[in-house]
Amino acid sequence: MRALSLALLLLLPIDALAWGTLGHRLVALLAWDELDPAVRRDIDALLVGEPDPSLAGIANWADELRAHDPDLGRTSAKWHYVNLGEDGCVYRPERDCPNGACVVAAIDDQTRILANRDLPREQRLQALKFVVHFVGDAHQPLHAGYAHDKGGNDVQIQFDGRGSNVHQLWDSGMLNAAGLDEDAWLRRLKALPLTVELSQPALPPDSAGWAEASCRIATQPGFYPAKATVDAEYVQTWRPEAEAQLRRGGTHLAALLNAALKR
Repeated sequence: MRALSLALLLLLPIDALAWGTLGHRLVALLAWDELDPAVRRDIDALLVGEPDPSLAGIANWADELRAHDPDLGRTSAKWHYVNLGEDGCVYRPERDCPNGACVVAAIDDQTRILANRDLPREQRLQALKFVVHFVGDAHQPLHAGYAHDKGGNDVQIQFDGRGSNVHQLWDSGMLNAAGLDEDAWLRRLKALPLTVELSQPALPPDSAGWAEASCRIATQPGFYPAKATVDAEYVQTWRPEAEAQLRRGGTHLAALLNAALKR
């Protein structure tokens, strides 16, 4: 099977679906700081009436759909990931994203909706919520990894004294183990050197390239822990890569939004 089954995906815990609440908020917060002032104003206008009218406030909305909109949650379940590990981390739409049901196509499709100012505000707001979340997903290596182990969900480990799996380890386990609050994490990530090269913001975004780069991380030797109990050495080796991906995700999201909402 090349992808997570919908039934299994809907049974997974929330923090096994993406970066976890903290990671997605951090990607959004990093992006906000890199947005053009006019784009910030457009986003603020779209967010009027939201419970938390901020980019970080909507960053986890797509993972919460199962609770407040189960039908849309089922429809969008496959939009969170793409399986490239078995195929050399090379994305081919007809093979890896049938009917546009993967994170690469979802980013492109929702960006087009967001950029279309002729569409209703509600439709564009929903697209913004999807885009913010899915760009984060595309930078989580296991969202572009192997199909055979369901993005690391089938690889059981012990971490921090509890049972877990490799997907959860990367979603939130390694980040939470650092013991930092959101503000401290944001300062830490902003201090990282930017390891992406950006030309002028343009559409469509390089969503396939982001997924392929994530896949190359997930398929590196040593990415999967060699021991069932994950030790400090693994965390010291790999958490910097997770941090770098969050940093890249924020910059890529900012470039996408600057391009989609430019006037």
